[in-house]
Amino acid sequence: MFITTQKEEYSYAYISAVASTAGYSFQIAPRPLDLVGVDVTITGIVSPGSRRRTRLDLQLKCTSQDILDDDGIRFPLEIKNYNELRNINPDDDPLLLIIILVPEKVEDWLQQSETELCMKRCAYWMSLRGQPESNNQTTVTVYIPRTNVFTVDALRTLMQQIANGETI
Repeated sequence: MFITTQKEEYSYAYISAVASTAGYSFQIAPRPLDLVGVDVTITGIVSPGSRRRTRLDLQLKCTSQDILDDDGIRFPLEIKNYNELRNINPDDDPLLLIIILVPEKVEDWLQQSETELCMKRCAYWMSLRGQPESNNQTTVTVYIPRTNVFTVDALRTLMQQIANGETI
């Protein structure tokens, strides 16, 4: 398997683990959505007893590059992806960028025993909605604070904000 395919599959597993633990469903986006920057959709009911479903679309990037510094991540994002993520249409579902960091060696990505399954490194999220247009032709370096770790609690908070009609 190509390393890019391994990173893609690992990303799906990471997001699936977080979403299912948070109590939401996870779906890999069909090809037409992938063409507009949506890799994964998370859906669920935020409030017990409610029938209102909440939806969050994600664009996933997985890298083993050393892009983490003391304050955050600086990730070179292709201009096409940047434009998809800065989505300025208020009627569209929220679309977040998720950067999944993995160790350089594939054999270090996962550790398991009879008592635990440990996926190595971390994922970070960022909303680029409403960001300005860029004059760059190939990439835009985006900054994600280290506080934006994509955790179960972070996902629950994001889904609640969407359910409340807040812009994320």
